[in-house]
Amino acid sequence: MLTTISGFDRIGEENAFAVLARANALAAQGRDIINLGIGQPDFPTPQHIVEAGIKALRDGHHGYTPATGIPALREAVADDLTARSGVAASPDHILIVPGGKVTMYMAIQMFGEPGTEILYPDPGFPIYRSMIEFTGATPVPIPIREENGFAFNPEDVAERITDKTRLVIVNSPANPTGGVSDPADVDALAKILASHPGVAVMSDEIYSRMTYDGLPHRSLASYPELREQLILLDGWSKTYAMTGWRLGWSLWPPALFDKARKLAVNAWSCVNAPTQYAGLAALKGPQDEAEAMMKAFDQRRVATVKALNALPGVTCATPKGAFYAFPNITATGWQAKPLANALLDETGVALIGGPDFGTLGEGYIRVSYAAALDRIEEAIARMNGFLETKAAA
Repeated sequence: MLTTISGFDRIGEENAFAVLARANALAAQGRDIINLGIGQPDFPTPQHIVEAGIKALRDGHHGYTPATGIPALREAVADDLTARSGVAASPDHILIVPGGKVTMYMAIQMFGEPGTEILYPDPGFPIYRSMIEFTGATPVPIPIREENGFAFNPEDVAERITDKTRLVIVNSPANPTGGVSDPADVDALAKILASHPGVAVMSDEIYSRMTYDGLPHRSLASYPELREQLILLDGWSKTYAMTGWRLGWSLWPPALFDKARKLAVNAWSCVNAPTQYAGLAALKGPQDEAEAMMKAFDQRRVATVKALNALPGVTCATPKGAFYAFPNITATGWQAKPLANALLDETGVALIGGPDFGTLGEGYIRVSYAAALDRIEEAIARMNGFLETKAAA
């Protein structure tokens, strides 16, 4: 009988994909399903990006590339990051990776082991805790509270750092809440983190270009004092509607970059070549379609929040980033996951229960407004009918 190492008993997953599978199965039965669960833009990848990938294939880019990524793409990422953060970034410390989760995996594997602690946001992206537990490290949740606009409270981070802390994970703009930390709080957080030079920081900034109401995104890459601690995660999936291309990038401290490169060599050799050329076209080409997507998300955000706040027993704070709303459903009498399950089964609306993002997610559901506005409106109308007629189970 085969046995596996004990760590696999601790590993979790991202329930959004389980909900997606259930939704697809119901759709295959002929049900009209509206999926507001998965975090995926409903827009196609801009055509000039698609054409760049096709051209790369036709031009013969069929072989291995450097494990760290093609030089032109690393240079383009460094230039873009420098322009947006105001701090010079070197392509020598940029690693091209097959999607954002890879950076999470590498960073948590580097620093997680029994006897250590890793701080992460709760509610937050579920893979953070899953990977922390897989390594045997102790997960230490940083509470992300509605009353704070679902943004980080720097003091909550400071009081949880101990002599066992090896890594702090931050995420702004945030999944699942849509929270964005304002510049003053990021300044305070950076000061706290810099005062612990032996603690690494992984900043998940995959939604870095998705903020609203004039609120700027302040990257932790903007702070030179964090350069020797900071692992920055970003990529193309959300901004350019490239989720299925599996393309991301990360910035590493100089002392860790070669370790990350070795992990790349061992795990995936290199990101496929034509996708890298598509990513280059995304950064260097016209940005009008990406900007149009952001305008559409903003329109949907406003409409979604207004409609959710009209539901019986529901209140919804206005998200400042990403494409998620995180409405409070406590007054409905329902617990979050039973409500999400019932809405899918009985109304055909797919959502994610807040506890899938952490213990502090109870009382909330995640609603993705990365869907067409008419479908969002129909979904919330179905939710309204359900909540008006169904008592909590």
